[in-house]
Amino acid sequence: MGDIVMKGFGMAPRTQLVASAATIGFFISGSAAMADVTPQQVWEDWQAYFSGFGYEVEAVTEQSGDTLSVRDLSMNMPMPEAEGDLEIVIPELAFADNGDGTVSITMPETLPIRVMAADDDGQAFESVIEYRSSGFEMLVSGDADRMTYTYSATTSTLELTEVTADGEPVDFGTASMTMSDMAGTSVMSSGDLRELTQEFTSGEVLYALDVTDPETGGRMTAQGSYDSLGYAGTGTLPDNMNSTDMAAMLEAGFSMDGTFEVGAGSGTMSFDENGDTFKTVSTSGGGDFGVSMDAGKLRYSGATNDIEMTVETNQLPFPVQFASQKLGFEMTTPVSKGDEPQDFAGSFTLSEFTMSEAIWAMFDPAQQLPRDPATVDIDLTGKARLLFDLLDPEQAEALEDMEDTPAELNALTLNRLTVRLAGAELTGEGDFTFDNSDLESFDGLPAPLGALDLQLVGGNGLLDKLVAMGLIPQDQASGVRMMMGLFARPGDGEDTLVSRIEVNEEGHVLANGQRLK
Repeated sequence: MGDIVMKGFGMAPRTQLVASAATIGFFISGSAAMADVTPQQVWEDWQAYFSGFGYEVEAVTEQSGDTLSVRDLSMNMPMPEAEGDLEIVIPELAFADNGDGTVSITMPETLPIRVMAADDDGQAFESVIEYRSSGFEMLVSGDADRMTYTYSATTSTLELTEVTADGEPVDFGTASMTMSDMAGTSVMSSGDLRELTQEFTSGEVLYALDVTDPETGGRMTAQGSYDSLGYAGTGTLPDNMNSTDMAAMLEAGFSMDGTFEVGAGSGTMSFDENGDTFKTVSTSGGGDFGVSMDAGKLRYSGATNDIEMTVETNQLPFPVQFASQKLGFEMTTPVSKGDEPQDFAGSFTLSEFTMSEAIWAMFDPAQQLPRDPATVDIDLTGKARLLFDLLDPEQAEALEDMEDTPAELNALTLNRLTVRLAGAELTGEGDFTFDNSDLESFDGLPAPLGALDLQLVGGNGLLDKLVAMGLIPQDQASGVRMMMGLFARPGDGEDTLVSRIEVNEEGHVLANGQRLK
């Protein structure tokens, strides 16, 4: 059995990893390949696909009846800013004509993936990741312009089996992940911009990690499972794109938009180094992670539901528990330099957060504070003008020597603010625009124009409890009340304060109509 060999020296940048991950990902899931209705057309389109990512492709082919065999498939790509290159060698593939306009693709059940690299000190590293599959089937249908892959596998496993440093074996440990009952489809439309649509699902996902740092002796272990894993996404791949330059890829038309979903899961994780120990046991009700990217924006989002976690450490005499109904985030940012303002956004949610009484008792043994679940929820949107290409490494490096700001803030909207904790609740919303031609009125910041509305319920009651607990001295509490009196006024309801902070066209700052600046 031959190996899949990956050779590289130095650390590959993110764009290099995109190319190599896309390549290996095909052989694991079949989700990033292209084909036609005959074996020869399938093979020719594969070569075009990998060449488009920047690989030099070489192989030995042999036609026998209705089957085209491809042996010693080698794909090589120079690694920028590094001494060496990335090479992937696939020992054997077969493309069989089924006689009905479809093509079946087969590969060995075991494929070792060999990775070689070197650090900045010249020390060489090598690792072997073994990919194993059972019941793997892949069928290609469609025509030359639009191809559909249908694939499935009973099990698929990735396992780290070997690590060496300067030719000497390293007792690194083990790492593995296994997916069961995997199935999916991938549709590719060819052209100058290849359009890709992918979907896949799997049953149970198992993972295990047991690694030891050879220098410190520190050990980390992790193991767990998810009930299911799924992915759905789309993308466009420009022909002959430079996969080592993400900014150039985006300019050429590269884009992606996909979401992973995981089912309910559970797991444990532990650390042990020099006598210090740390262990977590957790469960969750499932979640998702999404990423999208094009020439205009980069977006990440994620959420996990129904989280429960127990933490044990030798620094505490007791275990502590946390729980939350939801933990989520979203971030959208422009990536390309432009003359016009572009949209950005950000949000964070931690809802119905609770912690064990053992933690509360550390600072509130008399239970003066209510144990109600806490929530933090904030949602922001706005517009900004980016003054450099965010994903261009050279421009990003030049920012270190820039005295000017890398972006201009044009507008900011607080769509939602909720902080609910210990019997008090702060809510708010607001909207501002910013004049970047006026950097004098607010000490070098662009002059704002707009208003922020806030409401605090239970604030004075919480302050009284903190004073009674001795966490805040009385004189500091008096100062806080004075500040609240300057910026807020009584609202409807008991222990309710409201505040409207405005900045008008004259540059005046007002709180509830009273001028502060």
